[in-house]
Amino acid sequence: MIGVGIVGCNYGRTVLIPAFRHDPRCEVVALAGTDAARTAEFARAAKIPHGLGAWQALVEEREVAAVAIAVPPNLQPAIAQRALELGKPVFLEKPLAGDLAGAQLILESAGKSVRPTIIDFNFPELPSWQRAKALLDDGAIGRMQNVVVTWNFENQATRLRLESWKTRGEGGGGLLGNFVSHCFYNLEWLCGPISGLSARVFALPDGKADGSIALVLAFASGMGGSLQVSSASFLGSGHRIELHGDGGTLVLSNPAPDYFRGFELRLGRKGEDALKPIAIEEGDKDVLSDLARRPGKAVGAALPRCM
Repeated sequence: MIGVGIVGCNYGRTVLIPAFRHDPRCEVVALAGTDAARTAEFARAAKIPHGLGAWQALVEEREVAAVAIAVPPNLQPAIAQRALELGKPVFLEKPLAGDLAGAQLILESAGKSVRPTIIDFNFPELPSWQRAKALLDDGAIGRMQNVVVTWNFENQATRLRLESWKTRGEGGGGLLGNFVSHCFYNLEWLCGPISGLSARVFALPDGKADGSIALVLAFASGMGGSLQVSSASFLGSGHRIELHGDGGTLVLSNPAPDYFRGFELRLGRKGEDALKPIAIEEGDKDVLSDLARRPGKAVGAALPRCM
């Protein structure tokens, strides 16, 4: 059994504990938070042997063989660095850090440790996205020339003006850290390395958080792209990725308010006069329902995504 220690009493407690418990190779042996009494109570309720008031104690705990971290981005580097120094693999949430220096620290620590260092991303695990990737790899639209991404929605944190890392631009949070980090990963997964960009970030009317961003992208392949994201778009158009090649166009889109349920895939080849729907053998809804019943699959799906 792999003894797993989880740092973070919110997402870590509600999502990662049941996820790792679903994997028969793992046993959650420790939970750490900033409030010792509160964390100890959470641990007792979840039948976890160790409830600790500091991440340092969890990382040093001998029963902990691997560390999962679910804390604000600017706090992740120090935890990951110490765990890797002790030879313990780490499982991190996006964004990796609050700034470039923090991300570089984790990268260097992972290189020295040579232990698995994993970041959790979700979209490429959906069947609709995997089908899109397979079509691109098979040359369905020829050589890619341009990609256009729009993602317009209103999330709960923005709507309610919640005070958390998800709404604060500093420390690796806000729109950039919470949502655009997904876009960068997804674009490189679909289109290859990004070699340059320019951007404008626009604040919400109260000036306390970022509401939207517009970017122009250059890829190492020579293709171009644009990315526009807004978390303050009431009844927005949703998530749409248009991939244009010299042989056709592939569109992955989700107009639904749910981030993951509702993606459709359409393909149009040169000589055709319209985009045609592509059937997905295993629908996203089926996979997501399975994840809801067996949340460990989400962690298992992310395991290959190592630095």
